[in-house]
Amino acid sequence: MWSRQRGRLKPLCCGVEELRCRRREREAALRKARREQQLVSKRLLRDEALEEAEEGCVAMIFGEAEIQQFLRLAQRGTEEKEREGALVSLRRGLQHPETQQTFIRLEGSIRTLVGLLTSNQALLQLEAARCLHELSHSEQSAVVEACLPATSYLLTYLSGHSSDFIELCLYTLGNLIVESEAVRRQLLPQGIVPALAACIQSPHLTVLEALGYALSQLLQAKEAPEKIIPSVLGSTLPQHMLQLLQPGPKLNLGVAVEFAWCLHYIICSQVNNALLITQGALSTLGLLLLDLAGAVQRTEDAGLELLACPVLRCLSNLLTEAAAEAVGGQLQLRDERVVAALFILLQFLLQKQPSLLPEGLWLLNNLTANSPSFCTSLLSLDLIEPLLHLLSVSNVVLTVLCNVAEKGPAYCQRLWPGPLLSSLLDTLAFSDTEVVGQSLELLQLLFLYQPGAAQAFLQQSGLQALQRHEEVAQLQDRVHALQQTALHG
Repeated sequence: MWSRQRGRLKPLCCGVEELRCRRREREAALRKARREQQLVSKRLLRDEALEEAEEGCVAMIFGEAEIQQFLRLAQRGTEEKEREGALVSLRRGLQHPETQQTFIRLEGSIRTLVGLLTSNQALLQLEAARCLHELSHSEQSAVVEACLPATSYLLTYLSGHSSDFIELCLYTLGNLIVESEAVRRQLLPQGIVPALAACIQSPHLTVLEALGYALSQLLQAKEAPEKIIPSVLGSTLPQHMLQLLQPGPKLNLGVAVEFAWCLHYIICSQVNNALLITQGALSTLGLLLLDLAGAVQRTEDAGLELLACPVLRCLSNLLTEAAAEAVGGQLQLRDERVVAALFILLQFLLQKQPSLLPEGLWLLNNLTANSPSFCTSLLSLDLIEPLLHLLSVSNVVLTVLCNVAEKGPAYCQRLWPGPLLSSLLDTLAFSDTEVVGQSLELLQLLFLYQPGAAQAFLQQSGLQALQRHEEVAQLQDRVHALQQTALHG
């Protein structure tokens, strides 16, 4: 590691343990940054059949008079069809932010909508819920806050019998939960966590997918680690989530994606990851990783990368827990299978979603950090050269190689020289001082455990790569010092 002082690069302590500690500090900072990246979003659920039927109907911006007329007809229309039609027209108008603002300013409008939501006529209930859903999708906080009186009823209807209605209520609650602390403050004591735990036993995939979305929104609240996640961990939700992530013919991609993200947010909270590990999270995720690797080889279907991302993150973060070492055997997988599967996924991501490659490399880093067996697998499967091809994507590749090298002379002997020498010569010419510093850390480990490597490196490089770097004097001194350490230490 290098630190800037008076505009120059200063070499720091060069013991193996020092280097390891510095790498772990860097990794901890990066993990923290990744934990804080949220996927807060809103979703709009619209019935495709309705959309097709209404095609050609222009959604207009309505003023107060039109809105009052629709509400009056919906309440007091002489025929149910007339009442339903009024709500359909209102719903289309509420797709416009201007109509939404007018609606919430109108006295009694939300109260009337809630009254229709709680009526004993199913079609009116459904259309009223669709109106609330349009409001919940608004980006204006005042519109979302206005929906607060409806949330308790939406929660109650999660125990209903209509899967379509439950799905709509879940998406609406998910939109409102993420936007408003007031909504969360009202729903938590009313039992939203037990209600969601009851929903997860639904046989309907559409309900499960909507549930995963609503739960993921709830888990991203700023107060989640203190007020929400302990309740979730104390419920049956984690066990059911892990069951839904079990690979096999019943695994549904949409449902699995939602609950993998839920699991990711719980793990990132670090409230009680040991509990998840004892419940078999490592084993389930490890098997799912193997299943994903097989799936990307069998099919070209889009969407697998959507599941790969949270699975890679969950495994990476769980492996940093002390509890993971105690129950490492729960993976119940041979190391070579895990490493091979990971490289299959890396190749897939390289072609389909290069932005996700760092996630896979972080998992490889965490696998090799404390495990000689995973390092052995990396070498025995001849994966060093494919790994070096990813160096342009992320310098985590250098961290992984340091993990291997620090395991001792036998590992360094298999690393050197191979394709590693030319790659290191290239990285020493980079303008990125962090990459250069990591390359030198790797060289230090190689020189320490493989004394002949220092002489071979200097002979082949002729110091050409170092001379191209702006801090040439310091880097030359460092390499010579490393050479002396290796030859005489």
